[in-house]
Amino acid sequence: MGNSVIKATTIEINKMKEYYSRFLSEKVPPGGVFTAKTPSCAITAYKSGKVLFQGKDGEVEAAKWGSPEASQKVEKKASASHLPANFRSMSVIGSDEVGTGDFFGPITVVAAYVRKEDIELLKELGVQDSKNLKDDKIIEVAKQLVKFVPYSLLTLHNPKYNKMQGSGMSQGKLKALLHNQAIQHVLDKIAPEKPEAILIDQFAKEEIYYNYLKGQRTVVRDKVYFSTKGESVHLAVAAASMIARYAFVQHMDKLGQKAGFVLPKGAGAQVDVAAARLIKSKGADCLPEFVKLHFANTDKAMKLVKKG
Repeated sequence: MGNSVIKATTIEINKMKEYYSRFLSEKVPPGGVFTAKTPSCAITAYKSGKVLFQGKDGEVEAAKWGSPEASQKVEKKASASHLPANFRSMSVIGSDEVGTGDFFGPITVVAAYVRKEDIELLKELGVQDSKNLKDDKIIEVAKQLVKFVPYSLLTLHNPKYNKMQGSGMSQGKLKALLHNQAIQHVLDKIAPEKPEAILIDQFAKEEIYYNYLKGQRTVVRDKVYFSTKGESVHLAVAAASMIARYAFVQHMDKLGQKAGFVLPKGAGAQVDVAAARLIKSKGADCLPEFVKLHFANTDKAMKLVKKG
């Protein structure tokens, strides 16, 4: 595959559209100007000025219009993490989780498969680490992602989380089980196609991760890599992060409706106040449905209730 990306002006893109007029496709991705498919190349032009050439003659076709964008600096950054030098441009399953540090709400884990030919589209949609974006933007982008990105979403709701954690299972082990299961689900979805790599946003060292999975019937090991800040290493992790955040926000909204007020995220002082308010209105017995009981916030909230 000779994939190339060039930068073009609006005038140049209009010239391209006219040049490829007999090959134009009705399907244009979000943020796109046009898509054309010749016998040996697919061309997609975006409003940002980027034009993606994919296929056997991608590089040759792109050369008619300009020079490919430089990507050497990007590749060096990836190789520094003991990943293949061209990792960013591979077809990858990425996995990430949201909610592990939040007192209220579940843990949502997502594995998402980003094919190399969709990487430029994800960039155009604004895919990046969900921590850098406000929830309304995440929802906007995630609604587009779930339409074409194969993914698996697993949600560990508070009652089950508290039961498993209370039985002695660490949060690390719970996350490992969920990541492994979500990745396996995506592998099943895309079969017989296989990813070139799998990237897990690292929350534990590799040996500890696999130790958590001892005794599991299926453990995904082939071509699996681990990296902290995985969302900056490959867009597959960023996509997983955004879908997981989208799901988490939806669950928080539902819990807020049950509580009768908006529940804050995180584990700060505002969470203690909200939990105390919840206890006063519904009683302490309701907590397992709403919170992660082992957090220190539980005791802090109870103290606030006693103070009146």
